[in-house]
Amino acid sequence: MRIRASIPVTLCLLVAACGPLPDVDWPVNGGVDNIRYSPLSEITRDNVGQLEVAWTYDSQDAFEGSEMQSNPIVVDGVLFATTPTLKVVALNAETGTLLWTFDPIAASGAPRARARHRGVTVHDDRVFVAARSYLWALDRQTGQPIASFGQEGRIDLREGLGRPAETLSVSASTPGVVFEDLLIMGSSVPETLPGAPGHIRAFDVRTGEQRWMFRTIPAPGEFGYDTWPPGAHEISGGANAWAGMTVDLSTGLVFAATGSASFDFYGANRHGDNLFANSVLALDARTGDRVWHFQAVRHDVWDWDFPAAPSLVTVTREGRRIDAVAQITKTGYVYVFDRRTGEPLFPIEERPVPASAIDGELLAPTQPQPVLPPPFARQGLTEDMLTRRTPEAHAAVLEQFRALESGMYEPPSLAGTIVFPGFDGGAEWGGAAFDPDSGLLFVNSNEMPWIVQLIPNNDTSLYNANCASCHGEDRRGSPAVPSLHNLGERFARDELAALIRQGTGTMPGFPDMGRRNTNDIVEFLITGIDRGADPAVTSAPGWLPYRNTGYTIFLDPDGYPAISPPWGTLNAIDLNSGEIRWQIPFGEFPELAEQGLTSTGSDNYGGPVVTASGLLFIGATNFDKKFRAYDALTGELLWETMLPAAGNATPSIYRLNGRQYIVIACGGGKNGAPSGSSLVAFALPEDE
Repeated sequence: MRIRASIPVTLCLLVAACGPLPDVDWPVNGGVDNIRYSPLSEITRDNVGQLEVAWTYDSQDAFEGSEMQSNPIVVDGVLFATTPTLKVVALNAETGTLLWTFDPIAASGAPRARARHRGVTVHDDRVFVAARSYLWALDRQTGQPIASFGQEGRIDLREGLGRPAETLSVSASTPGVVFEDLLIMGSSVPETLPGAPGHIRAFDVRTGEQRWMFRTIPAPGEFGYDTWPPGAHEISGGANAWAGMTVDLSTGLVFAATGSASFDFYGANRHGDNLFANSVLALDARTGDRVWHFQAVRHDVWDWDFPAAPSLVTVTREGRRIDAVAQITKTGYVYVFDRRTGEPLFPIEERPVPASAIDGELLAPTQPQPVLPPPFARQGLTEDMLTRRTPEAHAAVLEQFRALESGMYEPPSLAGTIVFPGFDGGAEWGGAAFDPDSGLLFVNSNEMPWIVQLIPNNDTSLYNANCASCHGEDRRGSPAVPSLHNLGERFARDELAALIRQGTGTMPGFPDMGRRNTNDIVEFLITGIDRGADPAVTSAPGWLPYRNTGYTIFLDPDGYPAISPPWGTLNAIDLNSGEIRWQIPFGEFPELAEQGLTSTGSDNYGGPVVTASGLLFIGATNFDKKFRAYDALTGELLWETMLPAAGNATPSIYRLNGRQYIVIACGGGKNGAPSGSSLVAFALPEDE
C-alpha cells in the first residue's frame, strides 16, 4: 500500500479560495535563460516518490541507431517535439493525444535517413523546425507550412553564406531563439574539408528574409581576420554555433558558443588562433555586431568545441548581485563572465601546452584555463587511472596505453593520442541547469577517453579520403559511428547517392563531390571496388596531407571504459564561491550491477532540470534507461524509474489545469544502446 504525503492545509485553502493554480509553460529550448529551471514547486522532496506515468506517446518511427533528443516545448496546453525521423508532432500536453504531425523530410522529397535533432522553436502563430538544409515555418494550429515564409513555407540554410549554395552542407540540429521579430540561428556544418562556414544569422520571423549575419570566420577588414591565413574566409569551415543560442531580452544581447574549425585534428592550412572558433560570443541581437568574445581553445586540434549554449545566471560577489553568463566545456571547465562586459568573474591563467611533432602543424603555445571552479572532469589520462575491473582488462589497456601519447592538450600524433576528456565530454549538448536561489550549477559529465590517430592521406582511395576518418578504412565504424557493411541490402544505389549528397544524422552532405565521385563511392560501398580518387579531389583546396583513422573510444577488451570509475558523474558547482558542492557517480551498466559492481557511472547524454522545490530531474544515462530525481542541495537520490529507452534528452516541466508534469523524450540509440520513440510524462496522482 502506498502512503501519500499530506498536502499542507494552507495550500488547500489557497487553491479553494483562488481556484486552480495558473498554467506554466516550457516556452523555449533549455528553458528561459537556458538554465533549465522551473519555478514550480508542487512536486517536493516529500512527495516525489509518488510520481507516476501520466501519459505516454509513441511516434513508432524508431529504427536501429535512431535517436530522439528533443527538449519538448509546451505552450498554451500543447506540446511540440520532434521524433527520430524528424517528424514534428503537436500533442495535447494533458493527455498526450496527437493533434497534428508534419514530416519535413517527406515534404522536401529527400530520402529517409537518421536525424539527430533537439526540437523546435515556437513563436506567436508559428512553429519553426530545421530539417536537412531547410528551415520551415509551420502554422501552430494545423502544422501546415506557412506559404508567406520563404518559398512555400521554407528557406534554404545554404543560401546567404557568401559561397555557392549548391556546394555547401548546412543544417541545424538545435532550435533557434527569437528576439523581437528575429529568429537567430546557429548551424551544423561538416567537420572535414571542404566545409561550410558556421556564420550566425538572423531571419525575419514573418518572411524568412536574412536580416543580419555574423561571420565566425572573419572576412578582410573584420576583427579576427588576422587570426587565419589570408583568404581562409573563402575556403575554411566550421566555427559554428551548433549547440544553439541564448537570448537576453533585458539587454538585447544574444549569446553563442562556437565549435572548432574544420578539419578537427590537423590545422596546417589554418595557422593562427582561428577566431571565432571555440569562442563565447556576445552579439547585439538587433544587428549581429560583436559586443565581446572569449576564446577558450586556440587553434583547436582536439575537437574541444563548446558543447552547449551559454547559460544566463546571476551570482553573488561580496554581497553584490552580478548578471553573468556561464559556459560549460568538454574539458571539464566552467567559465563565468560578466554578462555585459565579458570580464571573467574567476581568474583565468595562460598555461603552456605541448607543441605538435606533425609537419606543417603550428599550435598555440599557451591555452587559457580558469583557476576556479576546479574541473568537474578528470583531465589528462595517466597510468594510475587505468581500469582495474579485472587483471586481464588492466593488462590489456596498460599495453595499449603505453603505445599511445597522453596528457592534457597533448596534440594528435602518428602513434595515436588519448584525448581525455574525450570528444563527448566532460559536459555535452544536454547543457547545465542553474538554481537561482542556491547559486548551484548542475552538470552531468562523461568520463570516457577517446583515441585520435593521424595517418598520411597519400593513397588514391576516394572512400579513404572522404569517409575513413569517421567510419574507418574497414568500414566497421565504432560505438559512436555506424558500420557501412551490407549497405546494399538496406539501400538502393540512388538512395545511397542521395544520402552522400545530402548527409544523414551527424554525417555532413558532400554536395560538391560530383556525380562521378558519388557514384564511385556507392560502387565501393556495395561491391568493394575502389576506382580511385579523381585528381580534382586530391588537388582541391580542402585536401590535407593527414587524416584521422576514425572516432575510437578507448575501451577494455570487454567493451567497458579503459579507465577506473566513475565513467560518468553528476556535479553541483557553486557559482558564488567557485567550489564543487557535491559530485556523485551517475549511471551504471546493468550487467555489472548484477555482479555487484555498482555506482560506476556511465556515458550520459541529455541535460538536467532543477525546480524551485529543490529537485533535480535527469534521464541521460545511456544503458540503465533510468529517470531520476535528486535532492539538489545534497545529491541524495530520491526517486528513480525505468524508461522505455534511454532518456538522452533534457526534460521539460510545466503545469496545466493545476497539475505539474515532467516530460522526457526516450530515444536511446547512442553508442549502441537500443532505440526508442516515446515521450513519457510523469505527475503526482490526481486526487480521487
